[in-house]
Amino acid sequence: MTTTLDLDPVKEASLIAGQNDAFRHSILGTTPVTDAPQGQFVMTRGVAELGLEARLELTRRVAAFDAFTNDSDPHGWHEMGVIDFEETTVWFKLDLYDVDYTYGSPEPSDPAQTRRVLTLLLPSEY
Repeated sequence: MTTTLDLDPVKEASLIAGQNDAFRHSILGTTPVTDAPQGQFVMTRGVAELGLEARLELTRRVAAFDAFTNDSDPHGWHEMGVIDFEETTVWFKLDLYDVDYTYGSPEPSDPAQTRRVLTLLLPSEY
């Protein structure tokens, strides 16, 4: 098995970005995403209070997001994005945990050892 220590940083970032993209694409549950990593999709109270239609639209936008920049994604992992929605800025953040969701993943590039938590939040809630 290849570990993070065996990968150069560019290959590791590309592998993690691909896994994070597959996870984001799978959050709608409407289109099967082959080999999507396991994880949870959550939102903060502030996002929830925007209403059902806003939550649905924001979920669609997160799933389709591809506007990563060096400012929002400095490691190239596709772990953070910014969405402007009806005069409100909303962030999403992907965190990589161990399989028990207790600590950071020991091998972020290995889906068998990593669980993702994708959080949709307002900047004021960070």
